[in-house]
Amino acid sequence: MTGPGSLSHLAHLESEAIHILREVAAEFRNPVMLYSMGKDSSVMVRLAQKAFHPGAMPFPLMHVDTGYKFPEMYAFRDSFGAAIGARLIVERNEAWIDRGCHPLVTGVEACCSHLKTGALLDAIRKHGFDAAIGGARREEEKSRAKERVFSVRDAHGQWDPRNQRPELWDLYNARIREGETVRAFPLSNWTELDIWQYLQAERIPIVPLYFAQERPVIRRNGVLIPQLAGVPPRPGEVVERCPAGSAAWAACPAPERWRPRPPPWTRSSPRSPGPGTPSGRTASST
Repeated sequence: MTGPGSLSHLAHLESEAIHILREVAAEFRNPVMLYSMGKDSSVMVRLAQKAFHPGAMPFPLMHVDTGYKFPEMYAFRDSFGAAIGARLIVERNEAWIDRGCHPLVTGVEACCSHLKTGALLDAIRKHGFDAAIGGARREEEKSRAKERVFSVRDAHGQWDPRNQRPELWDLYNARIREGETVRAFPLSNWTELDIWQYLQAERIPIVPLYFAQERPVIRRNGVLIPQLAGVPPRPGEVVERCPAGSAAWAACPAPERWRPRPPPWTRSSPRSPGPGTPSGRTASST
C-alpha cells in the first residue's frame, strides 16, 4: 500500500540498487560491472546511469565471452556500448577456446568452468579488480539465495556461504584482506517479473533475441536448438524454421510499448534524476 510521498514497489527496488552501486563506487578501489548482454545486465546499466548522472559510470563494463554467443548478441553489445559511451572490456579464455572447448564436447559443467568461471577469475587478476558487480537475483536459484549483497570471495576466487558478513539495516561491510574480492549484487531482491516491468517502464533496449521470430532450428529430445549455435543436424534430423525466442516472454513479436527510447534525462526535460529517485516515465509512475 502506498500513500502520498511513498515509493512504489519498483521505485523502492530502484532506490535500493542505486544505493548499492554508489556504495561500491565509494568503497572499492577498482570495481567493474559484469555485462552479459542479458536483460538483467541491461537493467544494471540503466541503474548505474541513474546512480552517477550527470557524470559517467565510474567503472567499466566487462563481458566474459565464451565465443558461443549469437551474432545478434555481439552486434547489440558493440552498438549499445558505443551508444552509452561506456568503456567495454571483453575477456576470453583463448587457450580453451582454441582447444575446442564446447558444451557438447567437454560437457556443460567443464565448459562453464573453463570459459566462464576460469576466464572471469583470470580477468579479475589481470585488471586488478577488487569488486565485480553482477546481476544475480536471490529468487533464481537456491545457492544464489544465500548470497549477500556484498559477497566475499577468497584469494582463490572461492565463495564460502558460512564466511559471509551480516548486512543489518542495509549496512555493507566492504573491508577485505589482500587478495580477496567482492561480488556485489544490486538486483538481489528483484524478481524476474520486476526486471521485465522495469524494462518496460524505462523502455530499456534489450537483445532482440528475447522476442520471437522465425529462426532455423533443429528439434532434438524435445529441445529447439538454433542452427546458428554450430550444432550440425544428426542423421534423420531436419532444419526447420520455427517462431522462437530466448525467454518465456518471447512468445510474440516486440509490441509498440517495447520500442526502446533514451533515458528520460537525455531528452528535453527540466528534470534530472535525484539521489535514488526515478525521473520522467519510470518505475514510480507504474
